[in-house]
Order: sequence, then structure tokens, then C-alpha cells
Amino acid sequence: MSPLLSLGFMGRFGRSAALRLFDEDLKAVDLHPNLVPEAVKLAALRILMARTDGSNPSAANSRAAAELLAYCMLGIGAFESANGSWLAGAVENRIDAALDDDTSSDAKLILLALHANVIQPSVVERYRLEAASG
Repeated sequence: MSPLLSLGFMGRFGRSAALRLFDEDLKAVDLHPNLVPEAVKLAALRILMARTDGSNPSAANSRAAAELLAYCMLGIGAFESANGSWLAGAVENRIDAALDDDTSSDAKLILLALHANVIQPSVVERYRLEAASG
């Protein structure tokens, strides 16, 4: 069983270390983890784990994913207010790069937010995002 999904027997042992770290990373960028559906968090971590052949993501990769997801979910203004213009600009540069490389982890995280319908309309509009069907 994947370390990501090792939630313990019948939930007795709590959440995996990767999920706890991701929750802390989300809090650090002003997105309460309870506002992120569990399925979205699990899918985001699976995207990161695909880069490491199934190993838990590094702390830096977890933080980067939380930043991108928070930007998508909070929207441009709220993210910048909470995290500053420098971090907002850095995430925007990552989004621009992801639009040019749809195989990147960032592109997959953006697509996850779009398909899960947790992305802010301001982000969709600014980057002209749309999910292709079929």
C-alpha cells in the first residue's frame, strides 16, 4: 500500500505523514485544509508521488504544490494579500510555465483544481483555462 494512503487500520493511527505535511503547507499559505476536499489533497499528493516513483514528496515539493493549489483556490487577490506579491508573482510564473508544458506537475495540479471545480473564476479568466472534454 502506498505511504500516502496509509491512514492506519480503521483510521486508528491517524493521517499519513505526507497528508499531515500537506495540511500544514496549506495552512502556511492561508488555505485551511478543511476547505480542500480530501480527494483533491490525495490526488495532488499522487501527482507529486508520480515524480518520485511512489515515494512521499519532499517538503519543498509539498510546499510548492500547496502554494499553487492555494493560488488557484483563493484567487489572485486573496492569495497576494495573504502571501505577498513576491510569492504571488512566483506562482504566476509557474502557472505561465505550466501552460507551456501540460505534462508538468504544476499543469496537472492546475487541471486537478479545474476539474474538481475548486478553482476561482478569476484564475480561470486570467489564464483562459478550460478543461477539454473527451
